[in-house]
Amino acid sequence: MSGETEIQNLKSRDPFAEADEDSGQTTQTQEYIHIRIQQRNGRKTLTTVQGIPSKFDHKKILKVIKKEFACNGTIISDTESKGMGEVIQLQGDHRIKIKDFLVDDAAGLAIDEKNIKIHGF
Repeated sequence: MSGETEIQNLKSRDPFAEADEDSGQTTQTQEYIHIRIQQRNGRKTLTTVQGIPSKFDHKKILKVIKKEFACNGTIISDTESKGMGEVIQLQGDHRIKIKDFLVDDAAGLAIDEKNIKIHGF
């Protein structure tokens, strides 16, 4: 073996860079609604919802979600989210409830389930 060895696993990986699992190609982030979870400290988590179409009022959605799920939340604006659009941020792990709310025809937004991606552990 020569003195120089290449280390392949030290490349930085952005967990928010969306890549198609099959081909590895990046996809359009605007057509999907991404639901993610972020670990804070200890058992505390944040749920973020990105990509809700702009035809919906984000403030009204947040108000309904906060009342329905009994949690606090905020809207991260375009300037703070570094080009990801408006992001709804909720305290706690509400990934499944958010998906059900977005898909629901009567009480939710009636968004097609195939346009929603859930990320996290």
